[in-house]
Amino acid sequence: MKALVLCAGYGNRLGSLTQETAKAMLHIGGEPLLAHTLRYLAHHGFGQIAINLHYQPESIKDYCGDGSRFDVDLHYSYEETLLGTAGAVKNLEGYFADAEDFLVIYGDLLLTQDLAPMLDFHRDKNASATLLLHQRVASNSLVNMDENQRIIDFIERPTPAQREQLQYPWVNSGVQVLNRRILAHIPAGKEVDLPRDTYPSISGTELLYGFPLTGNRCAIDSPERYAEAQAAMALGHYAVGANG
Repeated sequence: MKALVLCAGYGNRLGSLTQETAKAMLHIGGEPLLAHTLRYLAHHGFGQIAINLHYQPESIKDYCGDGSRFDVDLHYSYEETLLGTAGAVKNLEGYFADAEDFLVIYGDLLLTQDLAPMLDFHRDKNASATLLLHQRVASNSLVNMDENQRIIDFIERPTPAQREQLQYPWVNSGVQVLNRRILAHIPAGKEVDLPRDTYPSISGTELLYGFPLTGNRCAIDSPERYAEAQAAMALGHYAVGANG
């Protein structure tokens, strides 16, 4: 299995923490966040991993090298200008040419999610995309599923009435299994976002499914969440194999 870890962004919401450091290189538990991500993916059988780069690219390449220290083979994809989450995938179309399905994961996550059931579900459904979802009432980007877990709508900035209708609102967790069919729907050389642009445009014609989060997840997207991740790691909550 192949995977892409999205590491090109500036991490502006982390303020001074990322002023001179790539978000994926912030230290948690004594080593960069990206090290935890690569070990997590290797643990789940992903041996070939691409990393997209833009901000502070050399720090990531110098630390990770060819990936052998993590028992994976790494491929780097440098973006002269940021291409967005979907544009990054499209930019690696050649890399994924021999992969029927592949994983895309945001580079600011700590996870204990067992990926095997999600992969099996994706293949059983012959899905074009399967998104890992979690529940969060206050989110401004909601995902609506039917009783079969097929995604039927993406709701940006929901009204109070829409929030009331969706009693248990689902949101994107930043992990997705994609079938290579989805590449045909992404324009080349443009900044395009998966949840904002690609998924809503194809939800009526392609099979998109949601898979509920069953493990732990921490998105390190603010100084507060960074401190939370540090504390959780110190307690062993995100050690590889801790929960799946």
